[in-house]
Amino acid sequence: MHVPMTTSYVQEIRLVRHRADGIWYGLLALAVLAAPVLASEYLLSQLSVLAIYAIAGVGMMLLVGYAGQISLGHAAFVAAGAYTEAILHAKGVPFALTLPIAGAAAGALGLLLALLTARLAGLYLAIATLAFAFIVEEVLTRWEGLTGGSSGLAVGRVALGPLAIDAQWKFYYLAAGLLVAVLLGALNLLRSRTGRALTAIRDSEISAQSMGVHLALYKSIVLTASAALTGVAGALYAHKIQFITPDQFTILMSVELLVLVVVGGLGSLHGAVLGAAFIVMLPQAIMVLRDALAVSSKFQIGLDAGVYGLLMVLFMLFEPRGLYGRWVKIKVYLDTFPFYRRATFRRQRQYQKSERLR
Repeated sequence: MHVPMTTSYVQEIRLVRHRADGIWYGLLALAVLAAPVLASEYLLSQLSVLAIYAIAGVGMMLLVGYAGQISLGHAAFVAAGAYTEAILHAKGVPFALTLPIAGAAAGALGLLLALLTARLAGLYLAIATLAFAFIVEEVLTRWEGLTGGSSGLAVGRVALGPLAIDAQWKFYYLAAGLLVAVLLGALNLLRSRTGRALTAIRDSEISAQSMGVHLALYKSIVLTASAALTGVAGALYAHKIQFITPDQFTILMSVELLVLVVVGGLGSLHGAVLGAAFIVMLPQAIMVLRDALAVSSKFQIGLDAGVYGLLMVLFMLFEPRGLYGRWVKIKVYLDTFPFYRRATFRRQRQYQKSERLR
């Protein structure tokens, strides 16, 4: 799907390409700032969780949506960030230091995984990341002296110097502010040479390599950056729930993050936020569905996994561009009405002729 929405290169590299987009972003910023005044405590809590998932979704989107590398082990990086934050916070290290250290610890773990899987791609990479997540979960469970094992670790509230983040609205502003910073950082990364190299790798590894893109190097960079952002989300997650155990960071969380980017829209930072909103609302919808169908609560875990898998299949079949892709289609339809053509979004082959010989 290609929609020519720009008329110059200068417009292409702007953070806000159109004036109308700037107006909408301004209105969204006002809504975010006004949320603590208009929303209830429960809704603010859900919005904070949404921001945390969106930060992890941006990290996942860099890897899956922009570099085309599939991961089923990102729960390990969430766990690395969460446990690093919990351990350092218990030792009295200030949050201004623990947060970047948590991201760096998860990034180092991602770099280690990148070095081990530098020559893998596709299904083999997905299996390798899945195995890596199992190893990390087992280490967290067995290393009781450091992680508390199955008993878990309690995590205190955030404090920024003399300012204690002891209210729901304060934590909401913290999570939302970090999400904005992460989005701006990811957007600038994607506008750089590195971002264009990642897109080239996603579209065709053979073509990218023939143009001088070092595949192993850029794959290592994107996996490290993705893990670091996911670790930051894990640090916030630890403070949000205030108690962590290894069984919170299972394969189901990795699948949640993968569903997030697929449903939100691959190759779009907007999709990371939309997918996070979908993932946060999905458990509520599953509970309503479970009650309507009179399904026993003991089948809740199986029902969650089944719904996640079904959603991925349905979106890949009927809306591979996700929620954001659907919004783009609606916007183009409204912009070009009544001259809209049905063939505008006709699916096309995404591989190069040279790749048919694989």
